[in-house]
Amino acid sequence: MPHSIVTEICEGVADCAQACPVGCIQPGQGKNNKGRNFYLINFDICIDCGICLQVCPVEGAVLPEERRDLQRSS
Repeated sequence: MPHSIVTEICEGVADCAQACPVGCIQPGQGKNNKGRNFYLINFDICIDCGICLQVCPVEGAVLPEERRDLQRSS
């Protein structure tokens, strides 16, 4: 099952995008409710390796489950 980025917690650090071995993490469009850039995971490409969860410095920004309701698509 793919991981998810909680859009409203994401700070736009991008450590996850740089570490992803399959390139499934991309910048979102616009800003989240905090006024920050955010990233999102393409669930169709994610291989559930968990590297994003390991490298993200923002507590709670990455979840080890697919949560489409918490990850904005744009």
